[in-house]
Amino acid sequence: MSEFTPLTSALGGMLIGLSAVLTMGLLGRIAGISGMIGGLLPPYSGGATAAGDRGWRLAFLAGMIASPLVLLVATGSLPEIEVPVSLPMLAIGGLIAGVGVSYANGCPSGHGVCGMARFSVRSIAATLTFMATTAVTVFLVRHVFGA
Repeated sequence: MSEFTPLTSALGGMLIGLSAVLTMGLLGRIAGISGMIGGLLPPYSGGATAAGDRGWRLAFLAGMIASPLVLLVATGSLPEIEVPVSLPMLAIGGLIAGVGVSYANGCPSGHGVCGMARFSVRSIAATLTFMATTAVTVFLVRHVFGA
């Protein structure tokens, strides 16, 4: 069971929302992580990631990676992270998520945060599918397979 942390959860949600608004408002881009990374990796980078486009993508990803260090400086500790499944289950979950992101043409951050905020029917359908699939997966892993 996870600890209920309303203050830090609300603050994190506000920061995610702010980053999505700033990315859209200042750059005209969706703050979807799969698209952001996909735009940096060949063969997808092509002409779409000119030097300026590459810079904001790298800065956004660097901020995501550096954020735990900011938390460490601000609070003096890092959050305890517990992964209640085995490494093979984690790998299988990552593979399934990657396939889902490919079929959905975007990830939960792009569709769930940015697309739903724009009332995109495609993003609403994708997010509902992500959530339903997650619920079924958690049920199967915890109660059927006993992992």
